Amino acid sequence: MTKNKKGFTIIEVVLVLAIAGLIFLMVFIALPALQRSQRNTQREDDLSRFLTAANDYQTNNSGKTPFGKSSTGSHAGVDDKFVIRYIDNKCEKDGSADGTYKNCQSEFTDPDGTIYAMKWYEKVNAGKDVIGSTKWADSKHQVRVYTNATCGDEGKVVKGSGERQYAMFYILEGDAITCNDNH
Repeated sequence: MTKNKKGFTIIEVVLVLAIAGLIFLMVFIALPALQRSQRNTQREDDLSRFLTAANDYQTNNSGKTPFGKSSTGSHAGVDDKFVIRYIDNKCEKDGSADGTYKNCQSEFTDPDGTIYAMKWYEKVNAGKDVIGSTKWADSKHQVRVYTNATCGDEGKVVKGSGERQYAMFYILEGDAITCNDNH
């Protein structure tokens, strides 16, 4: 008479544990990339929202853009009323000349919790590489606005056809760039 024992062999148990470990490892490796992608998607959505707010500002102010030398009460070439009235009514200008604000709520903050800065740049040369431009590496959390410009390929600023055109650039995690324009 033969005995049939029911159960798993040690090899079967080790094999199942090895497969489970591989699945866990793949998830562990993929999770940070997924989280970075979600944060970058939020930044791209924020830039689109800023463009919509700038278009609303332009519509409500006889076609004037909130960017440039003619911006009233502004620092860094951005009308403070634009940020405070059209993007985040909790923001206050911080008094510096670098386009930063304080006391903002979630409407004007990066997904990592840092308040965005918004700065206007007057000079646009056709084909200028935004990545290589002055102090770009130090511009994390800064929305760069170029007037008389549109978005080109791979971080290039393309000269626009009028002073009411503008392009907004933002550096993402992984040093990629996102751009929106009102063209």
